[in-house]
Amino acid sequence: MSTVTTKDGVEIFFKDWGPKDAQPIMFHHGWPLSSDDWDAQMLFFLAEGFRVVAHDRRGHGRSAQVDFGHDMDHYAADASSVAEHLDLRNAIHIGHSTGGGEVARYVAQHGVPQGRVAKAVLVSAVPPIMLKTEAYPGGLPMDVFDGLRSALAANRAQFFRDLPTGPFYGFNRDGADVKEGVIANWWRQGMMGSAQAHYEGIKAFSETDQTDDLKAITVPTLVLHGDDDQVVPYKNAGVLSADILPNATLKIYEGYSHGMLTVNADVLNADLLAFIRS
Repeated sequence: MSTVTTKDGVEIFFKDWGPKDAQPIMFHHGWPLSSDDWDAQMLFFLAEGFRVVAHDRRGHGRSAQVDFGHDMDHYAADASSVAEHLDLRNAIHIGHSTGGGEVARYVAQHGVPQGRVAKAVLVSAVPPIMLKTEAYPGGLPMDVFDGLRSALAANRAQFFRDLPTGPFYGFNRDGADVKEGVIANWWRQGMMGSAQAHYEGIKAFSETDQTDDLKAITVPTLVLHGDDDQVVPYKNAGVLSADILPNATLKIYEGYSHGMLTVNADVLNADLLAFIRS
């Protein structure tokens, strides 16, 4: 397996496909998944001639199941370790959900200062913050996230079946085209990771205020969100992020779910390609 060891001694798994002299696209996965969640995008952009890179966040997938560092600062530093190890330059960084928060912090604190980033994309992403606060009164109450923690601690295997079966892909909507393989693959990816990393990651993706990260991202940034996202509501995430980012393009997809990168990959991939080549 291809791995890099971070400055604090954590082994991070990554994939690196395609011509090493081609423009790189680095993908950042959502909670509680792995780099495998980007299969549809990695194969698509590989066929378009790009170098495609994706890693498993610490505690997720095939990366080390350590008992520390499950926060946005470490997530971003781990991504930077991969980018520096591979010497990725002029890169496009695309993040989904929690991975969007990781992208925001990485680009703001590492990528832009190091001159490694050309563009960024936030898809169904958690910034600026999911939790209801004085600054963001439209956020979700703490009870929502306490409920996630309780369900995970009580029966992670069942919880990781219920999420993709229901709200994640919108399979709980009337007339939904339910794909059992997608549900099983979500469960497989989730159960590969560490229960502790997943438990602590809920705080990371819900309570991290990334307003300053967004303000610091000067590169062109595409913000994509579905208006039927039942996990990260678009009005409190995508719309607000686009308002804060200095150089943003916002696109809202009617009727699309949180997991639109998988179930609507044909549409999303085409839009991502158009932005990258613009």
